Amino acid sequence: MEEYTLLRQFADSWMLLLLFVFFVGIIIWVFRPGSSKEYKDTANIPFRHDDAPAPLRGDDNPATSKEARQ
Repeated sequence: MEEYTLLRQFADSWMLLLLFVFFVGIIIWVFRPGSSKEYKDTANIPFRHDDAPAPLRGDDNPATSKEARQ
């Protein structure tokens, strides 16, 4: 049996099954109980400093940042 034919048969049977099981596992992981709190927290990251800007770090200098030059 040629190598191509062997790999093709493997991809058509077992690899398809493996990838389907991986896909179902990811779907179960995303919709697992208790994960909504984590996703809501991650989704709200851009709005954490809505009323005040984030504090400057030691290496942040507004005069030399790219945004200040534009």
